[in-house]
Amino acid sequence: MEAGPGSASVAIVTGASRGIGAATARRIAASGYAVVVNYSQDDDGAAGVVASIAASGGTALAVRTDVSSASGPAELFDAAQGLGTVTALVNNAGITGNRVGPLESVPAATLQHVVAVNVTAVLRLCQEAVLRMGTHHGGSGGSIVNISSTATKAGSPGTWVHYAATKGRLTC
Repeated sequence: MEAGPGSASVAIVTGASRGIGAATARRIAASGYAVVVNYSQDDDGAAGVVASIAASGGTALAVRTDVSSASGPAELFDAAQGLGTVTALVNNAGITGNRVGPLESVPAATLQHVVAVNVTAVLRLCQEAVLRMGTHHGGSGGSIVNISSTATKAGSPGTWVHYAATKGRLTC
């Protein structure tokens, strides 16, 4: 992805306060996009990503929201409007539920939360992106990138099966 010269293209990156999401946000900013750095808990991490983008001459905004909440996707796109036109969405957020062990030991509430963040939120964010970016809805078009995991190939037997299964939904 590369933003056009002088454009006000905006990318939303979910789960961008650390790891792959943070690296993705920095790389996209280096390509000329203003970046919405989404996160759910790590205020300091998100602030650090925004600061590093600004130090490199880019524009970024940290937006704390739970992407699995009913209002989360719209909140991200609404916040991004102040930066320009959203033309890119990177669905990177993902959780394991902090539960290691065999699948049968994972509580139902943990399974529901992992599915909500790793699968349902991605679909809802894609819906919001199509509504806001889709040319058939009056948008200027754009790109959606869904980040999966190598755990989908290994299956993570006895440890993260629930995580691998949900991230595997993104590789279909």
